[in-house]
Amino acid sequence: MSEAIYNRIAVLRAERGISRRDLADALGVHYQTVGYLERGEYNPSLHLALRIARFFEVSVEVVFSTEPFPRIGAPRQEVA
Repeated sequence: MSEAIYNRIAVLRAERGISRRDLADALGVHYQTVGYLERGEYNPSLHLALRIARFFEVSVEVVFSTEPFPRIGAPRQEVA
């Protein structure tokens, strides 16, 4: 059984104005692979995950998680 891997690839692309095709070209993958990743239909290899994080100049934890990311604009839960 495979665990879901959540990602922020679409958000990072949108913030930077990068198309799926441009990201795919930079990573050396097919542009459809980027779509599969964004929709959670494909989990990247560790090597690809690290290359994606390096491309966006962030840590891999900023891009990928085993827990769903909070929705943008969702209220934050305070820690007691």
